[in-house]
Amino acid sequence: MRSFLFSLLLLTPTCLAAAEPAPQGDWIPLFNGKNLDGWEVKIRGHKPGDNFADTFRVKDGLLQVRYDGYDKFGERFGHIFYKDKLSNYRLRVEYRFVDEQVPGGPGWAFRNSGVMIHGETPEQMELDQSFPTSIEVQLLGGDGSKDRTNANLCTPGTNVVMNNKLFLPHCTSSHSKTYHGDQWVRVEIEVRGNKLVRHLIDGESVLEYTQPQLDERDAHARTLIVDGDKMLSGGTISLQSESHPIDFRKVELLKLDD
Repeated sequence: MRSFLFSLLLLTPTCLAAAEPAPQGDWIPLFNGKNLDGWEVKIRGHKPGDNFADTFRVKDGLLQVRYDGYDKFGERFGHIFYKDKLSNYRLRVEYRFVDEQVPGGPGWAFRNSGVMIHGETPEQMELDQSFPTSIEVQLLGGDGSKDRTNANLCTPGTNVVMNNKLFLPHCTSSHSKTYHGDQWVRVEIEVRGNKLVRHLIDGESVLEYTQPQLDERDAHARTLIVDGDKMLSGGTISLQSESHPIDFRKVELLKLDD
């Protein structure tokens, strides 16, 4: 969500070993390939459910984010939320960036999108709120020449614990390679409630952390703290629209035991 160049200046975790094989079970498609049933849109400046300019749409079996109805981006950051709150799961998305960024999109949002987990609901967001309070797994594409890691971490209104310390930087780079062009990329997120979150690309762990929590420094996040408990053990899942067109061909969930 902040520029990748900024994130390079932040602390990064120690190298991670390859992840264990994915738990066996039945993967549940959250996106049916036909329509947006089970999902709700929230775009900055618009009420929940208002899919401004058909930003999120389905075509040729793909969940698409498009901006042909925009004259300029106008900071209309958007998200499409899955209907259920979830706590323990493995989420798998396959995506690709396409075409050109819409005029007026910020430079850092070039080939930039994300999957938000442990998030608030669209109804809890303020009308002009750009991003839900959540944990973001950044989806990033390269420009064809420069290195740019993928499946990074950003924390709108939140913090995590990394290397046994409360970790306050907003964005943190992973250890992934760069994915240039319009290629399909598979990102998985393993979520174990409040205990562990792991980012994986093509089965390899590239970043992990523990104890996702609300940030008491953030005014809106403070309104979400109940009875003094700021720890996040579950929440919504959403996909971003940040000004660069993107396709999703799979959004699948594997439920895990508590």
